[in-house]
Amino acid sequence: MDSARGARARMVDALRRDGRLRSEAVARAMGEVPRHLFLPESTVETAYADAAVVTKHAGGVAVSSASQPSMVAIMLEQLDLRPGQRVLEIGAGTGYNAALMAHLVGPEGSVTSVDIDDDLVVSAAAHLEAAGSGDVTLVVADGAAGHPPGAPYDRIVLTVGSADVRPEWVGQLAPGGRLLLPLRVRGSQVSVAFDLGGDGVLRSSSVRACAFIRLRGIGAGPDAAVTLGAGWTADPVVDHTAVEGNGAGDLSTSLRAALGLPGAERELGIRLSPADVWDGLGLWLSLAEPSTVRLVARDDAAGSAAADGFVDVGGARVALVLPGPTGGFAAIVQDPDGGPARVRDHGAPGPGPAEVLAALVEGWVAAGRPQAADLRIRARPRDASVSVGPGEVTVELGSTTLAVTMTTLG
Repeated sequence: MDSARGARARMVDALRRDGRLRSEAVARAMGEVPRHLFLPESTVETAYADAAVVTKHAGGVAVSSASQPSMVAIMLEQLDLRPGQRVLEIGAGTGYNAALMAHLVGPEGSVTSVDIDDDLVVSAAAHLEAAGSGDVTLVVADGAAGHPPGAPYDRIVLTVGSADVRPEWVGQLAPGGRLLLPLRVRGSQVSVAFDLGGDGVLRSSSVRACAFIRLRGIGAGPDAAVTLGAGWTADPVVDHTAVEGNGAGDLSTSLRAALGLPGAERELGIRLSPADVWDGLGLWLSLAEPSTVRLVARDDAAGSAAADGFVDVGGARVALVLPGPTGGFAAIVQDPDGGPARVRDHGAPGPGPAEVLAALVEGWVAAGRPQAADLRIRARPRDASVSVGPGEVTVELGSTTLAVTMTTLG
């Protein structure tokens, strides 16, 4: 189909221009594998547009999608596949990513793709056959356990978000192998390529910002977001149950009560982009001050007066918030007229939160406004000792301890 070939060529050209495609091998794979055959319900234009396509809902919630081509390219570059390698993919989806990986490892390599939903495996098999990519092994299973029969693997990749680095995945890596996964780190999701060292430590070779549907099954992990009301959620980066000295009770109650009570403001002298709020300054604040909360307004709440000054992020409006000792909070908000960002008190936060936020913003600017790509992460099992070096912050996950550095963060 000439239109599909043309759309595929334009997709690859755009990914090259944007710097998403860097290697000839990945560019060749994306230029030859027919993405539209993995999205038979979509038009050719939709299939090759740089946007994710939801392919399955459950209870009104998206549970599977085809990732946008730019994210596919980013992760394939992170994965750095070589001919002859053995690959395990967790999250088969449409089968498109497995087809690309099979192209990259060639006939001497192997790709096994696992999905928790049998209907997705059936449809992925049909898509792979239609595209002439029959050299992929598809398995219906909970990917949290990996796939021991095919281990060890040179590469393990998740195309779903995880709240942990599960020991099963690490145990099924070959010595020197690479694990690539969208990992939740203090409220942000980042695509981390971990290399397994001879000492059993995983060390990041690259980190990129990302947004993926979460893992289901035994590895789903807790949902950290708390509903505050219609359209309002708070995403605590730690398990907040109460703010010390807060007579209003738990955190969600105090946040809800203070939302409609804006108070004093002070300028920060910087302007913020959506990437700053979620993956730059947002990460910096949450690593330095675990009490940081992302306050999110969606739907009608996004247009309410309470969300005034919140930053537009992916169709929602978001503010970075630090709860105070007396029931209110300080929030970083944007000037609606394009002026500098500000710290705004809500309710009666008491002394401290606004000053802490302002100082942390100053530190982030002084460090060069680092983003997710500036993270460096080491991972070890929680029962193993972890030495923390200068500038490193310890983050505890379900079975893993992370030591995280974001440039000069102290």
